[in-house]
Amino acid sequence: MMDVVVVGGGAAGFLGAIACAETFPQVRVTLLEATPQPLSKVRVSGGGRCNVTHACFDPALLVQHYPRGGKALRGAFSRFQPRDTVQWFESRGIALKTEADGRMFPVTDDSATIVNGLLAAAKAARVKLWVKAAVQSVVQEAGQFRLGFRTGESICCDRLLLATGSHPQGYAIARSLGHTLEPPVPSLFTFNIQDSRLAGLAGVSVATAQLRLQLPDLPTLEQTGPLLITHWGLSGPAVLKLSAWAARSLHQQRYQAELQINWVPTSNPETLRQQLQALRNQIPRKTIIGNCPVLIPRRLWERLVETVGIQPSARWAELSNKTLNALLEELTRGRYQISGKGVFKEEFVTCGGVSLNEVDFKTMQSRCCPGLFLAGEILDIDGVTGGFNFQAAWTTGWLAGTAIGRATG
Repeated sequence: MMDVVVVGGGAAGFLGAIACAETFPQVRVTLLEATPQPLSKVRVSGGGRCNVTHACFDPALLVQHYPRGGKALRGAFSRFQPRDTVQWFESRGIALKTEADGRMFPVTDDSATIVNGLLAAAKAARVKLWVKAAVQSVVQEAGQFRLGFRTGESICCDRLLLATGSHPQGYAIARSLGHTLEPPVPSLFTFNIQDSRLAGLAGVSVATAQLRLQLPDLPTLEQTGPLLITHWGLSGPAVLKLSAWAARSLHQQRYQAELQINWVPTSNPETLRQQLQALRNQIPRKTIIGNCPVLIPRRLWERLVETVGIQPSARWAELSNKTLNALLEELTRGRYQISGKGVFKEEFVTCGGVSLNEVDFKTMQSRCCPGLFLAGEILDIDGVTGGFNFQAAWTTGWLAGTAIGRATG
């Protein structure tokens, strides 16, 4: 009887183990998790609701949400994509819902629904789950893999699936088995910005802002979406998406860069200029600071008005063309200095990992080490926020699981 061991009890590891056990019932499948509690990222994702996937069902569009790995995933998504993920969970009694922004969650709004569903499916498929089983080393000998644990014990298996996420030990094991790594660096992070224009505005959110980032050797990167002002700078979907696309370049720049913000991207700049000019005639006696003509929070408007030197008592009739131009510049092309990065507590995503040209994306088998399979974040794949990283995990885990039992090496 063939023995398959899956190292890593996260999303990719669980789906890989379940898919293998269900596809090849004659195979013994053991799933090893280093910590006492498996599926930790699943538990905390989406603020504890679990952002399972994204309602994007066209593989050609889906891959556009992956700063790294999109090309390799194109074929993989033709075999297992978000629609398949939805069906997989629904076939096990777990219904998903789609929110306005495309993110998909269990209808219960509780990540425990997903965790318990995966645990139940693994148990039903007779996957043997070991927790507190930290693998220290893997060697391949005589057509088998020998896994050594911290305790000094070891086990052997015929096929091995590495789904260790971005853990350094997983990278070390992959390297010891012949793989090369793209250097891991953080992805999906917030921007540290110390600027008087943002001071005291923590908690203020803008429904739609446009961010532009110019970095050496790259075309201008741009993202539009919700933005949140924080105690340390900026967060929100627009920042997180921009951080993912700029992850490696920002790392190389030591997270020092200039960010341009358009707070009113739905307004044409010239039309906005004309609207501001018209207010001098329409409401000449009204104060500028107390009468915001654009769709941004009042506190932000007041701060931008103060920034260009407009006094609280100043009226629209007193607005000079020079000051109007300065206000328009702050609204549409404000420049802010990024001085570091924060963290995004729910995601913990890393860019980098095992080089994708060393993996067969039809089966997820290593091209360097026969019998070894890889899935999830150990690979040099990462997506923007919104369920895309989980989808890459489900897809690569499922592909590995449905292939590993018939691998001939």
